[in-house]
Formats: sequence, C-alpha cells, structure tokens
Amino acid sequence: MNNTTNDTQFFIKESAFEQALVDLLPHHGWEKDIIVQPSEEDLVKNWATIIYDNNRDINRLGNAPLTTSEIQQIIDQVNRCDSPYSMNKLINGGQVCIKRDNHADMNNCGKEVYLKIFDAREISAGQSRYQIVRQPRFKASHPLGGDRRGDVMLLINGMPVIHIELKRSKVDVSQATFQIKRYTHEGVFGNGIFKMVQIFVAMTPEETLYFANPGVEENFKPEYYFHWADFNNTIVNDWRRVTSDLLSIPMAHQLIGYYTIADDKDKTLKVLRSYQYFAVNQISKVTYEVNWDTHQHRGGFIWHTTGSGKTMTSFKSAQLIANSGDADKVVFLMDRIELSTQSLDEYRGFAGESDAIQDTQNTAMLISKLQSTDNDDRLIVTSIQKMSNINAKHGISQTVIDSIGRKRLVFIIDECHRSVFGNMLIDIKNTFPRALLFGFTGTPVFEENAHNEIMTETLFGNMLHKYTIANGIPDRNVLGFDLYRINTYDDNELREKAAFAQLKVKNIEEIEGDEEKMAIYNKFVNELQMPKTYTEGNETKHGIEYYLPNDIYQQPVHHQAVAADIINSRNLLSKNDKFHSILATQNIPEAIAYYNLFKEQYPSLNVATVFDNNIDNSDEGIAKEDALLKILDEYNSKYHTSFQLSTYTKYKKDIAKRLAHKRPYLGIEHDHNQQIDLLIVVTQMLTGYDSKWVNTLYVDKLMKYVDVIQSFSRTNRLFGPDKPFGIIRYYTFPYTMEQNINDALEVYVDRPLGVFVDKLESNLANINQRFLHIRDIFQSHQITNFERLPDTREDRNMFAKDFSQMTHLLEAAKLQGFLWEKNEYEFQHGDTYTYVRMEFDEQTYLILLQRYRELFEGRESGGETDDFDYPIDTYITETGTGTIDAEYINSKFVKFIKNLYTSGPGSELTKEAFKELHKTFASLSQKDQRTAMVILHDIQSGDLHLAPGKTIYDYITEYQFNELHKQILILVEATGVNISQLERIIKRNITEQTLNEFNQFDNLKLTLNMPKTRDFIVKIEGVEVPARMVMPKIDKILREFILDGGCRERILKAYLNEDEKYSTDTAYQESSSEQPSMVLDNPQETEKDQSFDIDIVKTKVKDILITTLNGILPQMRPIEEVLNSVFYVIGKESIESLDNVGLFINRAFTNLYRKKVTIVDKFVAFNLLVTKYEAYLKKLYYLIHNNDVPTQNEGEDVTWKNVIYAHRCLWNLKFSTDTTKQQLYQYLMLIKGWRNDESHISPTASEQEVDTAINIVISMYFYATGASITGLEMAGHDVNKMIAPDSGSAQFELTLHTPKLYSNNSNERYANIAAESIDIRKLPEEKRIEILKKSIIKLLGYNPKKSAFTKQHHWEAIYRIAADKGFIIDGDYTYFKRIIDDMLITNLPTSLTVHMLEHLNQGIYAENIEDWSSENLVGKQLQKYNDIKQCADAFSKVINENISKVKS
Repeated sequence: MNNTTNDTQFFIKESAFEQALVDLLPHHGWEKDIIVQPSEEDLVKNWATIIYDNNRDINRLGNAPLTTSEIQQIIDQVNRCDSPYSMNKLINGGQVCIKRDNHADMNNCGKEVYLKIFDAREISAGQSRYQIVRQPRFKASHPLGGDRRGDVMLLINGMPVIHIELKRSKVDVSQATFQIKRYTHEGVFGNGIFKMVQIFVAMTPEETLYFANPGVEENFKPEYYFHWADFNNTIVNDWRRVTSDLLSIPMAHQLIGYYTIADDKDKTLKVLRSYQYFAVNQISKVTYEVNWDTHQHRGGFIWHTTGSGKTMTSFKSAQLIANSGDADKVVFLMDRIELSTQSLDEYRGFAGESDAIQDTQNTAMLISKLQSTDNDDRLIVTSIQKMSNINAKHGISQTVIDSIGRKRLVFIIDECHRSVFGNMLIDIKNTFPRALLFGFTGTPVFEENAHNEIMTETLFGNMLHKYTIANGIPDRNVLGFDLYRINTYDDNELREKAAFAQLKVKNIEEIEGDEEKMAIYNKFVNELQMPKTYTEGNETKHGIEYYLPNDIYQQPVHHQAVAADIINSRNLLSKNDKFHSILATQNIPEAIAYYNLFKEQYPSLNVATVFDNNIDNSDEGIAKEDALLKILDEYNSKYHTSFQLSTYTKYKKDIAKRLAHKRPYLGIEHDHNQQIDLLIVVTQMLTGYDSKWVNTLYVDKLMKYVDVIQSFSRTNRLFGPDKPFGIIRYYTFPYTMEQNINDALEVYVDRPLGVFVDKLESNLANINQRFLHIRDIFQSHQITNFERLPDTREDRNMFAKDFSQMTHLLEAAKLQGFLWEKNEYEFQHGDTYTYVRMEFDEQTYLILLQRYRELFEGRESGGETDDFDYPIDTYITETGTGTIDAEYINSKFVKFIKNLYTSGPGSELTKEAFKELHKTFASLSQKDQRTAMVILHDIQSGDLHLAPGKTIYDYITEYQFNELHKQILILVEATGVNISQLERIIKRNITEQTLNEFNQFDNLKLTLNMPKTRDFIVKIEGVEVPARMVMPKIDKILREFILDGGCRERILKAYLNEDEKYSTDTAYQESSSEQPSMVLDNPQETEKDQSFDIDIVKTKVKDILITTLNGILPQMRPIEEVLNSVFYVIGKESIESLDNVGLFINRAFTNLYRKKVTIVDKFVAFNLLVTKYEAYLKKLYYLIHNNDVPTQNEGEDVTWKNVIYAHRCLWNLKFSTDTTKQQLYQYLMLIKGWRNDESHISPTASEQEVDTAINIVISMYFYATGASITGLEMAGHDVNKMIAPDSGSAQFELTLHTPKLYSNNSNERYANIAAESIDIRKLPEEKRIEILKKSIIKLLGYNPKKSAFTKQHHWEAIYRIAADKGFIIDGDYTYFKRIIDDMLITNLPTSLTVHMLEHLNQGIYAENIEDWSSENLVGKQLQKYNDIKQCADAFSKVINENISKVKS
C-alpha cells in the first residue's frame, strides 16, 4: 500500500536535494560537521583517527597513534574479505588484529593487539561516532577516466557502511539503483575502505529503495530492492520520513549491527524488510517487558504470509533475545519433518560463528542442552515432538523439569498453525508455565476455520504483527497466483451420473415414464449448481459433486487425464525444464499410483515422490513397503545415491535440496539429468518448504483454508522475470475446490482479487494497449518502422515506461499460452466468444527492444544533465536476443535473395520481401542499417557475389572491416601514425576508461609525424593551427577516431572534401533522423535497354546449340528452322490457359540478351525458363494435336511424366544408346530436379555455373521444339512465319517494366488500358499478384469465420478462378503456392499445399468454371460442389470488382 504525501518537496537540481538531506540528517543523530569531497585516503585517515581514539587503553594503542603500515594491515584485512557477507562478519566481529610496529608504544610494539571497530550494543552511546560524507571521491578504474563522486555516505566509527545515491524530483528511482550498479561495475566498492559498504540506499524525493550490498554486478536484482514501510505496511515515500525512520540513529546503527544477516548458505548479505523489523522488534519488546515471576504472561504470534521470510525473522528474533540476556534459553521448535528437510540448515545458515545452533539428536541430549549454563547452548533447535516428550508422562523426573522450568525460557514456533501442534504446545506450556511462547504462521487458525482446533490466539496470545499475502504481492515480496480449474470429466456426464446415483438407476430408459423421477432427473441436469454445497438465497443446498461417488476422482481414467494435462502443459509452464512442479495427491496409494503411471508411460520425466514412511502390519503396509523399496531403488539408480528404508529421512532431505538447487546441488539448472521435474506428495513439503525453482502446483485433492494458502504458497517464491507468478491447476471435485479457495481467501486475504494475476485475455489486451501507445509516440515524430528513437525527452520517457510494462506482461502471457506464431486468440465466456488479435509481431518487438537499449547506450555520468527520467529495467537491457535477431533477419535476407533471383527486382514478390527485410533492419544499429543497404545495392547491381554459408551479418561485418581498414590507411597516410599500433588498439574494443591501458594511447601518439599531423588538422578544420595546439587537438581527434565510428567518418569526410569541415571544439552530432540510403535500380535505363534484338538472340542461341546439340543437329531440321520454331510456338495463339507461357519466356530472353545484364537478370531468366518448361511443352503438344496432354486415367491431373511421355522425342531419350541423346536425358533430369527444388539453383552459384545451367535449359527448349517441327507442319503450322507484335520489324521487342525497388505502385502505367476490357494475362506480374491478394483479403473480410472462404476445399474455388481469369497457368500448382505463401496473409482458414491442390483439382473441378455442372452429384458430393461453387462465385465477384477499379 502506498502512502503519497501531498507536501513532498520538489527539487529541480540533485545538488539541492543532496544539501537538504545532509541538513536533515544531523537532526536524527548524525554529527553536524560534514566531511566534503574526501578522497579514499582522507577517509582511511579519518578511520585511523577514530580507531586510535577508541583504543587508547594501555593494552591496545596507548598514546601511540597507528602508523602507516599498521593502517595498511587493517586495510589488508578489509581487502581479504571477498564479499559483503564476509565484510559483515568482520564488522560485527567488532575487532581487528594488528601487529604493532610503532616503537613509541613501549608496551605493545612487536605484539598482536585487538582493536575495537564496532559494537552493536553501543547505540548512541559509548564510543560510537556517526559522520556524514558528502560527495566522496571515487577513483576511476583508469587514470584517464576521471574521478567519480558519490552523493552521500554515512560512516559509523569511520567505516562507510551506508551509501546513498540521490536523484532529483521526477527522475525514476531505478536511475539511482542503476548508478550504484555502475559504480560496482567500475570497481568502486571492490577494494579499500569503500568495500565496507553494507547497505545501499537509492533515493528520490518521492521514492526510496534500500538493499544489502549484493557484491558483484550480476547479483543486483530488483526483487531484493525494498521500500521502507510503517507498522501497518504502508509504504513510506517521502524522503524526510525515510530519513527519520530508516536512516536515523539508533535505526541505522541497528540496521548494521542487528538487522543484517550474513547467510552462510549462499554466502550473501541480507537485510530485513520493514515488516520483518517490526515483528522482531515486537517480540524483543514483549520479552524485555515480561514479568517472569507471574504465570499470567503470554508471548504472541506473528502473522506473516508464507514466502515472506518467516524463518529469517524468527531466527533474528531468537538471536537478539539470546544475545540480549533477556532470556536464558531460546528454543526454536518446528515439525520433525521440516527439521529433517530444510529448516535446520536454513537456520544454521543465518547464524554467525558466534551463534552456536544446537541440534538435538534425542530427548536426553535436549534435556542436557536445556540444563546447560554454557553460552553456546543458549540457542537450541529441536522438534516440537521431542520437546513435548519432556514431562512426567514420559519418565522425566520432576526435579529435572523444575530445574529447566526455573530458567527464563522462550519458545519460538515456526508454522504454528498446524493442528497436530495444538495438544503438544499445551503440554509444553503446562510443563513450563513460566515459559514465553511466540508463534510464526502465514495462516493462523481463527474461529471461522477452527473446526475443533485450538485457535492461534488461544495458544499464543495477541497478534504482534501482521503482513498478509495481500501485502506481499503488491510489495513484490511474494508472487501472485494463476489458477486453472481443470475438468477431467464432462459436466453434463457428471450431472447425469449424479442423477442416476440419486435415483438408483443406470440409464434414463428406466425412468422415462415416471414424471416424479424425471423431474428429479431434470433438476440435476438443468438446475443444481456443481459445488458440493452452495447458498441460494438464505438456503444451503447440495450440488452435483455432493452426489458423486467419493472415489470418482480416484479412477484410472481420471489419473490418465491428470497425467496427460501435466505432460501437455509441462514444457510451457516449466519454461522448457527450467522450473519444477509438485503434484499433491489425496493419499499414499494415490501418490504411488501416479508415480507408477509416470514411470511407465512417461519415462523421460524426472519424477520422485515423498510421503510418510511408517509401515504397519497389514496388507496395505506390505504394499507400501514394496512401493518404497522400488521408489528408493529407482531414485538411487537415477541419481547415483544409496538411500535405504533406514535412511529414508536423508532421502527426503536430498529431495528437498535437489528441488531447491541447494548445496550440494548448486548449479544443477545446467544439468537436467540431476533435476526433479515433478515431485509427488501427499502432505509433506506442502508447508514450510521453500524453493524458488518450483513454479507449478498440480492439486488432485480437496483442500480447505490453511491447506489452500500453505500449499499454493509453495509456488510463489521470487525468482525474477522468468517467473511472474505461481501456477495452480486443480482437478478433484473442481467446483468444490474452487469454492474452498474463495473461502480461504475470505479468511486470509484482505483483498482477494489482488492474489490472482490477470488471465491471458486481459494480459494480451493490455499488451496491445501499450504497443498502440508506443506506436502513436513514434508516429507523432514521423518515424517509420520504429527506426530510431523519438526526439523529445518526454516521449522517450513514456516509451521506456510502456515498453518495460509491455515486456513484463509478455513474460506472463507466454506462461499462459501466448505464442509469437499465433496472431489471434479466442476466449469463451459461457455461450459467447471474444477475440484478441495481436497488434504487432515478434520482429516489431525486437526492433523496439533495440530502441529501448539505445536509451542507455553511450551514457557516462557527467553530472545532473546526464540524468534521464525513464526507469531502467536491467532484465530487458541485459536479455540476450542477438541470436534471435540474427536468425530472423537472415531468414528475411534469404527470402529476399530467393525472390530477387527468381522473380527479379521489379516483381511484387521481391518488393514485398524487401519491405519485410528493410523492416527487420530497424533492429540493427544505425551504422549496421547503412551498411546493410549498401550490401543490398551491391547484390542487385551484381557488384557483390554471394558466397555459400554467409549470412547478412557476415557481410555487414566484412564490409565494415574493409571500410575500417580503408579509414585507417587514410589516417596513417595523412598523419604518419603507426598502422599496426592503431589497428591493435581499435581491434581490442576499448572504452574511454581502457584507452590508455599499458600506456598504449600515449605510445601511439609518439609515432605521429608532427608536420603531416599539423597539415591534416588544418585541412579538416579549415584554419591555421598554432604549433602548441597541434598535440591537444590531435589527442582529441585520435580519441574520437578510435572510440566513435560516426566521428571517424566525419573526420575523414572533412579531410577528403574541402567543403566539409570538422571542429575539435564542438562535436558535430549526426542527425538521428538521417535515413539509410535507398537501394535503387539504375533510373537511366531506357525502354531500348529493356528489349532484345531477335537476331542477336538467335545468334547467341545458335552458339549454344552448336555446343550442346553438336552430335544431333545433323539429324534435325536446318538450324534456322530450329531457331525459329521456339519463337513461333511462344507467339502462336492457342488457348488462354497456355498462351501466358510466352510472356514468361520472352521475359527470360529479355533479361538475358538486352544490353545491360547482371547476374540477378541471369538468375531470374534461369528460373523463368525452368519453371515454365512443362507449360511450354503442353502448349507445343496442343499446337500439334489440338488437344490437351492426355493422362493415364481419365480425370487425373496432367503430370510431368504425362508431358514427357506425350513428346516421344523426350521420352525416348532415356532408352537411347546414342551418347548425345543420353546427355540430353541427363539435361532433362536436371531440369526436372531444378523445377521441383524450391530454390531451383543456389544463389551462391557462380556466374559460370548459372550460365551453364541456362545453356542446358535453352538447349532442351530448342531440342524439343526442333524435333517437333514436322508434327507442327502436319498440323498446318509454318515455323518460319514469325509471330511478333510487329511482323514487319526485324527487332522483336518486349518491354519489361523493372521499376525501382523502392517505388510506389505506379497505377498510371495501366492508365492506357482500354476501359472496355482488361486481359489479366497482359498485366505485369506484380499487378496481377496485387489484384489477387486484395481479392483474397476482401473475400476473408474482417471476420474470417463469416467469410465464404472458410474450409480447406475452398482452395479449389480460389485456384480455379485464379486460373480461369489468367492470374496463373492452369496446372502450375507450385507457382500458385509460392504466390500465396509470399502474400503473408495471416488469417487464412487453412494452410495450402501442392499435394492438396493436386487432389482437389480433379474431375469437374479441373474444367473451366463455366463448364462445371452438378449433374449426377448426390449427397455429400452435391453438398461439397455447392459449397465450392458458392465460394468460387463470391471470389469471382470480388475479382471483377477489383479489376473494375484498375479500369477506372
């Protein structure tokens, strides 16, 4: 809960805020004399002075101050601490040991003496000193980097234990935490006296975060940054309240001495959150004030939600009581099961070396520890079961009991809500009436949920502090829950089953004639609600689940359904095995049944189970023992352990540590074989067990109240952005369980709705909302494709905020089923459905991610003007997506190259592919974007030939390396600087801080030729330069040349171009709005360049044929006739569906034989000739036979084999013994392979390889046609009569439109088409595809479910209309599929395959639609026909409308 005060001071400057803070601190216990801008040496001297003042007794320092070497001994001890954890131990150890070498100390010189540095108990008393440091100076990590200055440090006894980083008003507090992290990265807190910092405070006037020093940079985690709150858990935001409550004396002293914990388990330093402090303080206060001589006193209980760190709080309470002397014994009680798994280790981890934590192996040992007067026995950990045995009933003498009872005993009980504890605690209380009992629980027992249990208040007394799950979730101290009710049976079946059970019948036929029973049946089926009991009005009623058999959810069919759900959801929920899960079952036989099921059916799942191992003398006991032996044997085999029934407790402990990744299983997240994917339990490990690696709980049992909250909380431990919530899926009597969950929340949660996270539908809507806001921000700055950041500070702030929120929502949505591959989501709400359509794709997100990172690039702390207001989300800035970016961009690069080489630069497919590729470039840096555009230009112009295996990133790196080498050569020539030294520095990827490592930069400057350097500077600045200014100016120029690629370009541009000047005084900022240069075809190409001379073509082809058909040409018709024959066939009219092929072949010849031919032209020509070869042969056959190519069986589609068989000259090649014909057969097989291969020929093929492939294809065109001339003549054709647009012209021209790659649709080029009719076949390919795509999109409409195009067989309608109207050549399914795929229409009802089209396009559907008929069709065939025809008619109408628009 936030507390926003209206009178928060506003600070425009950080310096003013800093002054206000240091002015306020002396009013809260700190000294008034401020230490201003001290160096580290100054602070060491200050510390030495305080140590001397505090250790003046004769056995320590006497009157002889510390020498320099003695001070160094102390600093050496500080430096030997390898972490804040060990530093805390040093500080709270209170002393350092030195060997005196000051000869003035006659008593101690040469001896070891112990010097006091800190006493946690001397708060505002004794020798404690509290000093304020303003702007301490931090040494830069490199001599040239410049010193840093912090904001405020607080010294206790001269030790800088608290560092405060400030930011002015309205700057996000994360900027301060990021600044602290940056200092850590730079090594500020890694050595010397600054290494002693224990607590970091990030503060703005409106918000403050505090956290323990994490040590290394990678341990900075926002989930461990805490707000300070008051006793009622209201966050304190105003900086003045934070100063008085948290940073004041005594609080700051206690924070270091009492409320930090050096955790031995993971060697980290921890600090109490505010609610933990208040709980500890309350327990200490009650203990201090108690009157031990009365028997009326009671302790109290702490209600802190599960997962909020109760064990740490209870330990700190026990430790402080034990150390204070307010009690003789502090006994920490827990259940023996938890004692055997996790809690004892955790407790010992919190204890320091001075805190001896005594475990007790048996009751006798426990009695011994309780009777002991040894200080090491003051803190005892034992089980509540063992403690309750110390009474007369268990043979303990009253004398022993009385001797213990006379002591001041404090019992601290963890998980004190447990029902089994009640009687035992009463026994303990009766045995030791003077004892004080404190309980910790996340789920107290209240009157509402007592159910014959003892209420928590009755046992312990008043509630001392409260911090519920409703506090913990918004504070981000625990996670919320994502709940799913999973129905393993159909509700209607259960309703009927319950009705039959109530009526004692097996089927409805038994009661059909009985109105009374049918009324009962209808009541069950239609009226009753599902839960076992529910309230309607003021009446409590039984629901469906009440009447179901108790064992219905113990049946194998239910087990199978639960197991299937676990397996099906596991990869998603576990984030591909990163997280683990727990399955809670109803009883031990159920647990065993599930264990066996998973082992048998899903052996790859790492499954284990834990339950009570007590075995009785019964059949069930024997079965249980057999199961345990099997479970242990399989566990030992899997994990190479050696547990037995006698060591079952150690087996459970091993599982607990393995599931929590705790020693000895640190790091097993990198080895899946060592992990447990699924732990099956009954009751054990559902309370008191913590593992941040568990994120999912599967519940196959009914739970109530305490059990609901406790078990659910196994999943809500903080981890990081990968774990946004705990996931709960429940199965048994699901509607009753749902009601039980709501009942539990009413008791334990003030704000129940705050416990559950938003569902997927809400998350997706919120994601879209934030994206649209981001899009509006960029569009307001006229930025396309999010290519650069907005210009204004305010809009950058808003973008950062929206993007951060959007990213965290995406993480949650991914766990709920969001996939980048899925664009639309359907959600059911009763009988209605809602839809959410994503407004952006993954690539757009990656582009925005790059922009977000650019917000923080290249920033160095240079004062207040460098502050930015937006929050820094280090999870986003540090998440690696380089591989994703590279793979995605390269896939678009490959697609563009394929379309470029297949369809040419002017095709619509290529332009669409280019737009996609260019959009992905926005995820590159500005420099990489410019390089990429140059690369595409060079590919299109033929200047760059693609090499096998190279990606777009490889080319970018290569181009930039070559460019850098050129730049270096120019600078070397101009200044005489040593090339090898310069290259070595640049290649090391140095920074400003590392530029002069090993004096490398200074040595580089020594190699300069000063006269040449002076001329160089004069040329780039355009003014004379005094000799004394040459070195300062070249120092700056060289730095910028090495560190900044943009400056490098501008420096050399000024040097090479006298019109451009470069100033070393004011850095020229390149416009962030500069757009990358466009890739263009040569705009000067004329129509003449785009045509070919037929005589030249015939000459070229003749040269090819003389080589490839050398052995067979003498057997054919004269070569002139052979050359004429192909042009005759492509120009001769036949039928509409075949005549289109001429356009493509003419285009191929145009590409090959016009004046300017690039390798791209050759690739396009090759692909056209290969893909149209079969269609050309069909036309050739039609001209000879006046009929289509026949198929083997009537009604089948014409295949490649049918076409080759129809031309005997080709079919017989396979069987010929003639060497030349055998070679031609190999050519034919190559064409077939190229035709079937989507890539046809690799884009990385050499130009010679492409030329060879083209020659092969051309040869087969002319061979097939030349061998068929006689057949053509017999059909009345004369191949020597050229068919051309102008038969009188010697030049056969076909104008080919190849517009610029970046061009708008030039609709004006169609303006001269006759208004009365349009031949689709004569439109350029890109226009045809544009019309086809628009028509399909319009047919689908806004709601595809209501479209005429909704089923798989509707593809036949689309295909048939497209073929009949001339958009495609009938039978060329591969071409049609490629067009559809490249359209990238996202909401198609079903995917398209060539095999599907071949299957659909048979019988009547293979005919022109005008010849379709439903005659002789009945039943399903007639229904299918009408459905396809309806879709075809609708599509034809849309096509005609779009064609009319072209006419107009």
